[in-house]
Amino acid sequence: MVAVKWIKIVIDIFDDEKILLIESMPEADSLIVIWFKILCLAGRINNGGVLMLNDRIAYTDEMLATIFRRPVNTIRLAISTFEKFGMLEIINNAITIPNWGKHQSLDQMEKRNEYMKEYMQEYRKKQKALASRGKNLKSKVNSKVNGKPNVNSLDIDKELEGEVDKDIYVEVVNYLNEKADKAFKPSSKSTKRLISARVKEGFSLEDFKKVIDIKVGNWSKDPKMSSYLRPETLFGTKFEAYLNEKSGEIKEDNNYGW
Repeated sequence: MVAVKWIKIVIDIFDDEKILLIESMPEADSLIVIWFKILCLAGRINNGGVLMLNDRIAYTDEMLATIFRRPVNTIRLAISTFEKFGMLEIINNAITIPNWGKHQSLDQMEKRNEYMKEYMQEYRKKQKALASRGKNLKSKVNSKVNGKPNVNSLDIDKELEGEVDKDIYVEVVNYLNEKADKAFKPSSKSTKRLISARVKEGFSLEDFKKVIDIKVGNWSKDPKMSSYLRPETLFGTKFEAYLNEKSGEIKEDNNYGW
């Protein structure tokens, strides 16, 4: 099993509807801290999102209270809240996180590690070839002073994902501005990155327009929610869930903040 030293958290976690609801509760800060502690525990034990101390013993409320250093009643309130929101499920007395493997994409981490290994091997071959011809490596190879290659993760993502039709950035953002009465810029790097990610997942221009229409219909008349009519919310990891909603309904999704 691949070793896990980190978990993925989406940058718009605090725009998530469930987190917004939790933040309105009396013990909001404690609940959110406990949620992050649960996610970190799940990552540390790396058991597919099932919180088990070992093969036979599942973590109990009392055990979590001890290791999280929180009152047991607060732990019980948190688990009850997360279960109600679909963020946790209790299966055979074990706390589980639905779709943990899907959202954490551990198989993709292994693929990325393998890609990096191959990338570096190929890079070093090119260095040796240039050196053997007596060329100036400094002008040909993007290296640090200590000779280690400066490999930018965004460059790797471009190699892995390919190119996206640049016109879609303008069409999507202009459509959002028109429908939501906003003034976002198609040239924004963060916006382009979000749109590019969704296009490479197979979504079309019509899908973007449908999501915009649905969420404008759901949120535009609510002063609080209308502020979330923005690229980082609409085109993020909940895009597919939004696409499958109907205008006028608030539908629960399966993205629990990571």
